Amino acid sequence: MTNLGSLWLGAFVGFLVTVVLGWAVPILGHFIGGLVAGLIAGGGIGRGALAGFLAGMLGGILIAILLVMGLTTIGGLVGGVLGGLVGGLVGLVIGIAAIILGIFGAIVAAIGGLIGGAIKRA
Repeated sequence: MTNLGSLWLGAFVGFLVTVVLGWAVPILGHFIGGLVAGLIAGGGIGRGALAGFLAGMLGGILIAILLVMGLTTIGGLVGGVLGGLVGGLVGLVIGIAAIILGIFGAIVAAIGGLIGGAIKRA
């Protein structure tokens, strides 16, 4: 059970590193976040890659949720009930696009996690 905790701890710390560095250096920030996640998770390359992927996907999912909620709220305030519906649909489309872009960041983070898991294993 402690191994599962270190996996999620690695994913969360990797997510935080990705958030901090991702704005300044987008690709390198995802890679370093995945590397940190893999180092904390340990257990080899598979476990490190999983921790890195989870770290990368947390950002995409969080951004998608915030976009849907924000655009629904703005649409509701501006256009009433129908505006809320339109804002929700637009937010859903943009949120799906954010998740798709998050998958690309998660792949880069998974590569970093793979390397971090290999370093930890050695």
